[in-house]
Amino acid sequence: MHVQPYQQVWRRVAVACTVPLHREPAAAARGLVRLILLMAALPMIGMVVATPIRPRGREPAGSPEANGDTAPWHGMRPRPWATLPVHRSIFAVDIENSTQRTNPVKEELRQHVYRLVVEALSAAGIDDHYYDPFTDRGDGVLVLVHPADEFPKPLLLSRLMPALASLLVTHNSSISPAEQPRILRLRAVIHAGEVHYDGKGFFGEDLDVAFRLLDAPKFKAHLRRGSVPLALVASDDIYRSVIRHGYEGIDGDEFLPLVSVTVADRRRKGWVHFPRAGGFPVAVPAYAC
Repeated sequence: MHVQPYQQVWRRVAVACTVPLHREPAAAARGLVRLILLMAALPMIGMVVATPIRPRGREPAGSPEANGDTAPWHGMRPRPWATLPVHRSIFAVDIENSTQRTNPVKEELRQHVYRLVVEALSAAGIDDHYYDPFTDRGDGVLVLVHPADEFPKPLLLSRLMPALASLLVTHNSSISPAEQPRILRLRAVIHAGEVHYDGKGFFGEDLDVAFRLLDAPKFKAHLRRGSVPLALVASDDIYRSVIRHGYEGIDGDEFLPLVSVTVADRRRKGWVHFPRAGGFPVAVPAYAC
């Protein structure tokens, strides 16, 4: 039903009320019917006007934003300013030699990777309010952690990586030598920077840096020649802003500048580390020294 403005309604009511009494009976009856219909419509008009309209952009009750979560990409809704970047800590892992496994084994390892990453994040005190929905990478996963005072970047190195290393050791210890293809070893990268989201996925130069470091042939070779289940490459930005300062649980001497890649015509250094498992140091292989 088309709702008419108050002014038009009252003008018609006033006109209807001044219908001359000497009209023809049929015309007078029609005027009376019109008056009755207009008067009956007034309560409905009042209801429509009084009903609040949700402002454009306001999230419905039960949405992450309505519950106080102001993360711009939580729920993966593109915003009008989606082309502008926001800062994220970048953490990603890849399965070693995934192309050498059969598809059923790949599926099994993928499930384990997701489980272990979630468990490691939880053990480090990072629940899903701190990061965006995971991005699948086929043989790995990307996690973008929100900047927060409650979880500074150093804890990614002193908590998250040891937790993941411990979980990998526990997982692999349950696999017999005869099931070698099911042994899970991971490469990981930690970086931080500006990240874009356009409704289709995440992108940006800082993600390019992280993935180039993660996929660097030299980094793959360091894990392949080692015996540990987890190798980490930290970007030079992370090394200079966090690692070299020697915060609690971080030994800068265990990070070695063994990798470099080129992104946007600039050489980017990567610092390789073999995280400790279960709170015990993991020896750095001699070839890395």
